[in-house]
Amino acid sequence: MKKTICIILALAVILTVCLGCMAGCQKDNGNKIKLIEVTHSVFYAPLYVAIDGGYFAEEGLEIELSNGGGADKCMTSLIAGQSDIGLMGPEAAIYIANEGRSDHPVIFAQLTKKDGSFLMARQPDADFSWTDLAGKNVIGGRKGGVPAMALEYAIKKAGLVDGKDYKLNFDVQFDLIGPAFEGGTGDYCTMFEPAASAMQSQGKGYIVASVGEQAGDMPFTAFMATKSFMEKNSDKVEKFTRAIVKAMEFVNTHKAEEIAKILAPSFNGTSEASLTTAIQAYKDIDAYSTTPIMKAEDFDLLQNVIIEAGVMTKKADFAKLFDATIAQKILNE
Repeated sequence: MKKTICIILALAVILTVCLGCMAGCQKDNGNKIKLIEVTHSVFYAPLYVAIDGGYFAEEGLEIELSNGGGADKCMTSLIAGQSDIGLMGPEAAIYIANEGRSDHPVIFAQLTKKDGSFLMARQPDADFSWTDLAGKNVIGGRKGGVPAMALEYAIKKAGLVDGKDYKLNFDVQFDLIGPAFEGGTGDYCTMFEPAASAMQSQGKGYIVASVGEQAGDMPFTAFMATKSFMEKNSDKVEKFTRAIVKAMEFVNTHKAEEIAKILAPSFNGTSEASLTTAIQAYKDIDAYSTTPIMKAEDFDLLQNVIIEAGVMTKKADFAKLFDATIAQKILNE
């Protein structure tokens, strides 16, 4: 984990210098928010509803969305000032805070409350049990990332220990898990929607279980910004959060078919039928948060999972990392 943090901080310094050199050539847009997401998935449906449903526009905001392809890259972009707001796992903020950085990221709204990945097998298995992973090789994603740690925790709840009863493969990058599995690596892998359903429809892998259901509630993805950005742009963050809250309510009160129609523009090449299936899969496991307010007990479980995975040894202060001020103000409106 220390090596990961060092890499993040080094890259952040380089990016900061480059951005400083270009600052004079760029025109500031007071309504624009540069948002970086950890990956592009229906798992983050409320975000795309806020974009495609016009909730950000109602708040007078223009969203410039980019895909970081991993929490480490997202965090590097955030602390370097290349991005204003990041959507990623809270673990990224925990790591930076534990290193003692003064201008650490602050989480201001939670988006999902469970792991959104589904366990994929090479053959359909209606009678799958987590103990079936004994003696198997499972592609888990990047070591230190919540998807990998939540998966390890879910399997551990079934009584299996990595390295003893099965092998958790950390050698495949998160965004290359699908191609690696299709190419013959591993007996099982995990995929987010709509990629999981797409793989299944092509007969290249089959959904047998939900990691989120097995692992339990934890703050899986959340919006965060550096302390300095929050202090200087509280109005922007408030408008952003208000749009997200409206979108969250829409997702939690409407059918999957209706949601799919709204966010379809963000998933060109994916049919509304596939989007509907993916959204319903997340509704079925109660993955979408109903409130932007993070629960301290869920945050504590997340940190326990990280510690059990051997990635860190001390917990971060919940009150230091999560600021509910803006979200609570909006909920009180």
